[in-house]
Amino acid sequence: MSLFKARDWWSTILGEKEEFDQGCLCVADVDNSGSGQDKVIVGSYKGYLRIFNPHPVKPGDEVQPEDLLLEVQLREPILQVEVGKFVSGTEGLHLAVLHCRKLCVYAVSGTQGNVEHGNQYQIKLMYEHNLQRTACNMTYGPFGGVKGRDLICIQSMDGMLMLFEQESYAFGRFLPGFLLPGPLAYSSRTDSFITVSSCQQVESYKYQVLAFATDADERQDTEQRKLSSGKRLVVDWVLNIGEQARDICVVSFNQGVSSVFVLGERNFFCLKDNGQIRFMKKLDYSPSCFIPYCSVQEGTINTLIANHSKMLNVYQDVTLKWATQLPCIPVSVKVANFQDLKGVIVTLSDDGHLQCSYLGTDPSLFQAPKVDSREINYEEMNAEMKELQKIIREATKTQDILPESEKQRDVTVTAEVSPDLDEESQAIDSEVKAGAVPSVTVKITIQSRVTAQKPNMAVCVQAPLAVTCDQFVFDDLEPDSSETVVVSVFLKENCSPSELEGTCIVSYNIPTGIPRVSQCNFSLPLKLVCFPVQPSKAANHKLTIDTNKPPISFVTIFPDFVDPSEGDQANALGFQFLTGSKTTLLASKTSQRYRIQSDQLEDLWLVTKELICRLEEHFKKQNCKDFACTFSGSIPLQEYFELIDQHFELRLNAEKYQELLSERAVQFRAIERRLLTRFKDKTPAPLQHLDTLLEGTFREVIALADAAEENQANMFQAFTKLKSATHLVIMLISLWQKLSTDQTAILEATLLPLAEDTQELGWEETVDAAVSYLLRTCLSKSSKEQALNLSSQLSMPKDTSRLKKNITLFCDRLAKGGRLSLSTDSATQQAAVMPGGCATIPESDLEERTIIPGSTAMFASHEQTTKQKSKP
Repeated sequence: MSLFKARDWWSTILGEKEEFDQGCLCVADVDNSGSGQDKVIVGSYKGYLRIFNPHPVKPGDEVQPEDLLLEVQLREPILQVEVGKFVSGTEGLHLAVLHCRKLCVYAVSGTQGNVEHGNQYQIKLMYEHNLQRTACNMTYGPFGGVKGRDLICIQSMDGMLMLFEQESYAFGRFLPGFLLPGPLAYSSRTDSFITVSSCQQVESYKYQVLAFATDADERQDTEQRKLSSGKRLVVDWVLNIGEQARDICVVSFNQGVSSVFVLGERNFFCLKDNGQIRFMKKLDYSPSCFIPYCSVQEGTINTLIANHSKMLNVYQDVTLKWATQLPCIPVSVKVANFQDLKGVIVTLSDDGHLQCSYLGTDPSLFQAPKVDSREINYEEMNAEMKELQKIIREATKTQDILPESEKQRDVTVTAEVSPDLDEESQAIDSEVKAGAVPSVTVKITIQSRVTAQKPNMAVCVQAPLAVTCDQFVFDDLEPDSSETVVVSVFLKENCSPSELEGTCIVSYNIPTGIPRVSQCNFSLPLKLVCFPVQPSKAANHKLTIDTNKPPISFVTIFPDFVDPSEGDQANALGFQFLTGSKTTLLASKTSQRYRIQSDQLEDLWLVTKELICRLEEHFKKQNCKDFACTFSGSIPLQEYFELIDQHFELRLNAEKYQELLSERAVQFRAIERRLLTRFKDKTPAPLQHLDTLLEGTFREVIALADAAEENQANMFQAFTKLKSATHLVIMLISLWQKLSTDQTAILEATLLPLAEDTQELGWEETVDAAVSYLLRTCLSKSSKEQALNLSSQLSMPKDTSRLKKNITLFCDRLAKGGRLSLSTDSATQQAAVMPGGCATIPESDLEERTIIPGSTAMFASHEQTTKQKSKP
């Protein structure tokens, strides 16, 4: 902010709720008084034309009624006002007013008053031109070097330059490559028009080139164009400035030098007549308007630049000489002469604040009022300080930062899943090939204790599951009110889900404007994705879960899948998934074991999870606190690695399809360019089978796109299967090593870091980095491994060999007593706790070691190994 403010010499507010822009202000001796005093002409978008002659008694006085010489309302919005020699037969100044579809030229005259009311002014319409195209802006000057008169050039919104020789229309030309209109100026020294195109280039067109070019009215007519003797419109020079321009001004304060000034969005350019840059200035603000004016120092030019911070900066070439504060943001600035006061700055804002000011040097400094001196009471200050500190401590307690309990929350959301499937399925556009796809109803209730503003709710389930409606927008909730919605969940895509869980998230604002979020989770029933069938005896994959309690009848723990007529004899249960695969669950009659078997490894996950959850819930109801499940079999890593390889192969295919599509697209565009060149050529030439090549390339692009889309669908299904198998491996490892809740959470974050898989960040490289980190921290066997640096950039690997080795090594170190922890010094503590530490595992062992289904555990715990050694 400047220390100095612009000194208000005269100001006024124009109308009510009127709008003004860059071309709405002009200063000139429009009434030809001969006194050398400028008048201020202002036009508004409401069609009001006003002419002022400011002459305050003393600077800063209110506007006097006689200052307003003329006010008239025209029928159309005023886009621009200019003063020049626009009428033939006289060299007097006239006023040109540009409307959207009309150009009017007026004569402004005054009549000497005989009474105290002063002089009377009126405008007389000399001529007008009705425009066939919507106007944008205009410029004027002695086009073609004419003497004693000014011609007018209007730029339309569609890029046509319409030139008028005073009362008559001369010709019109379209600018080449036009998209949007830019500022327009005329240089009398080079007799050329200068504008800035949508390509962010300053372009100059000679008037003679415009005059002899093909007429714009004939451009669309082929026959007339052939008969016409006009030439193609060619640009004189071009300069790329790299940004849009706000205004252009051409100044020539002496006969030798002429400069083109261009005000950009962040830069200020001064160009020579031939388009070369004389100098430029990078601005650290957003400018709104500018005006160059004559400098007292020879060879330099002063420029006023206003910005959106209400500042007016004065530059001498590129040097900042002065900065002053304005009361508003100007959209137009001019320099005028009034009452022997030269160099008055006239500014106009977009809401009609018209001000004439000068640059003063007396700053308006704020003086703080005197404070009544009083004796300080330290006891009161100490008491107040203690009270404030108590309030701060109460506000920053931990329990206020952590999520509040359900009873204290402002808004609570609950989800109730129906115990039965919908009688009439609500599945929409399901791709599942099964005959009937079931759905289950979820009833969601939102209860508010306070006023909840703009509440929005999202219901999220992981694909391939879907909901009938996942977004809800409610009106503001009043205190102690509730809203209830009902949605249905169903299997949409033809693959089994990795999770049967969903989330409801409600976002809202409390009355103070602070955004809050409340959410709840819900579990979906297993029968949503499968139904009971006859159990199968043979299977490729088998798992055995050990418990410390006698086996429970499936009638008790799976009442929704077992016929009650079978009684307690039901020790085998079959699950048929909607996608076609089958899983069998067996309960041992003599031991405390359960076996899960299936032809697909990933299909074991949901049934195994459901079995353990229902067993824990059953024994919890029996008040049995020592129930536990364990796993003593082998971790099926080889089958797990096959799923990893399948998923990774599809990722490689996706990369190949992307490269092929890119190559064919480049080829397709190159053929298109060749064809367009042939079609535009005036002399027809044979296509040389380019059309056949174009059609063949197009078919290849479509075929590759279809193949890439199919591969993407297969990759999604492969990733879903991989997530299911990963969940199963995590559960088996946690049961095998009896991991705590925190350790299981670390394991899940390591092997399931991504909710979605993409080409840029895939599952393989992310898991490899996470496993490598654990192997070098909490599972490291020496300080050398801890010193190894991990790559900070994740990229798609060439193959999965490194990942599979790391996962195998990870399981082996867990088997030898390693424990998962995120603490940095966990490896040091583990070395002291674990007897003998972790033994080195040769890489050849990792490659050659195989897992035999049904054999004893390959990864025996270190504790069991030491016991066996100690036996005599």
